Amino acid sequence: MTITELHQKFIKKELSPVEMVKDYFKKIKKDDREIHAFLTLMEDEAFLEAKEAEKKFLKAKSKNDIEKIPLLCGIPCAVKDNILIEDVRCTAGSKILEDYIAPYSATVIEKLKNLGVVFLGKTNLDEFAMGASTETSAYGVTHNPIDKTRVPGGSSGGSAAAVAADFCQFALGSDTGGSIRQPASFCGVVGLKPTYGAVSRYGLIAMASSLDQIGPITKNVEDAEIVFKAIKGKDSYDSTSVESEFPIAEPYEAERGVKRSKASLDSTFQFSKLRIGIPKEYFIKGIEKDVKENIEKAIEKFQKLGAKIESISLPHTKYALATYYLIMPSEVSSNLARYDGIRYGLSKSKISKLTPKNSFEIYSKIRGKYLGAEAKRRILLGTFALSAGYYDQYYLKARMVRELIKKDFEIAFQKVDLILTPVSPTTAFKIGENINDPVKMYLSDIFTVGVSLVGLPALSLPCGNSKEGLPIGLQIIGKPFKENIILKTAKTFDEFYS
Repeated sequence: MTITELHQKFIKKELSPVEMVKDYFKKIKKDDREIHAFLTLMEDEAFLEAKEAEKKFLKAKSKNDIEKIPLLCGIPCAVKDNILIEDVRCTAGSKILEDYIAPYSATVIEKLKNLGVVFLGKTNLDEFAMGASTETSAYGVTHNPIDKTRVPGGSSGGSAAAVAADFCQFALGSDTGGSIRQPASFCGVVGLKPTYGAVSRYGLIAMASSLDQIGPITKNVEDAEIVFKAIKGKDSYDSTSVESEFPIAEPYEAERGVKRSKASLDSTFQFSKLRIGIPKEYFIKGIEKDVKENIEKAIEKFQKLGAKIESISLPHTKYALATYYLIMPSEVSSNLARYDGIRYGLSKSKISKLTPKNSFEIYSKIRGKYLGAEAKRRILLGTFALSAGYYDQYYLKARMVRELIKKDFEIAFQKVDLILTPVSPTTAFKIGENINDPVKMYLSDIFTVGVSLVGLPALSLPCGNSKEGLPIGLQIIGKPFKENIILKTAKTFDEFYS
């Protein structure tokens, strides 16, 4: 069921938020031993929140009372464990933050709390969101619910797995180079990376500050739209956040409980006015046959709906991955400098066991012992790229190429409204298959990093399955702050072909 349908069930007293939360925890305790989507469960807090939500529905007698209850009231969600919830442990998937208790809540959490959302727990992720498989987590690997021998993608693998396994109605993830879109694609769910600045990053443990963005992972496009509207907007705590054109008020209020017919969809959103670009650089050698065929079928369906399909070029795409893997580690090396084991996370007893002789030994021993291999790799790469003698040669040159990639998209969007590409060149790979080959793992981001470098919004939409039954995701890329066009397009397409 969608969030809107659940809301109707709550109103009609056919289902209660407390019953729903009880069912979810029962399922999590039974099935999550095999999947390992969650790192921390918030059972006591969740039942208190569900009871508060239930009171609102029980008290609502008139139509006016009912309309005042937000759509998200009583809806259970999961949160990636790099987003702070006050008084709840937040590890970012790293041993260096094993004992860290968040002193405040992220802005997105506060916004959802004010709407009555129920938080079930914190989900697993690659350490400090560095990875494409959720295998670099210090707390164990998350398994893909579709095929438990395979990865769920990363770094928001726990959140995507929780939604796909039906452990929650929706989840929050973060996307730096594809960390919402790629796991959504691998797990067969919907993942939205908003425009950079559309959602506040306050309370998100920073990985790469010019790239990070919080977004929803959901079971359907309608839910992604509802959650995005709830968390978006300018925040005084985040100077990079802006108020976008997408209205924060709920225009879907009038549609509550209304099921539109397929015949009425065309008048709601006219595909005949839509120009869609297909970049030739994204259909390259190495893309799996099943992925290519399913994306091409999806493009044909868009054409049948009346959209004008145009071939476009994004010529600097071939440099996007190299550019990303210079800019991102450079920002990582700066952001992770604060994790010395003293100010955050580790207890004094753990530090004393390392018997450091001086300040340098404290930092080197703690970071050496409690940071994982991938985090160290990126810190070293970033420190090297920023060092004297190499700054101009690597980091500065990467920033220049970033501008060229941005220009490519600006030129393309003068001709088209949306761009369609695969999310990943492959379906979910086997656990352990790529973990010892960093370059092969980084290639999993090849179709998503360009969008992140430019700060554009993009959505991963399930568009079919491989012959092995593994989900394949279609990436819909839009102009800055035009999430409404992406969501309307995806929703109409999904309703026609679901």
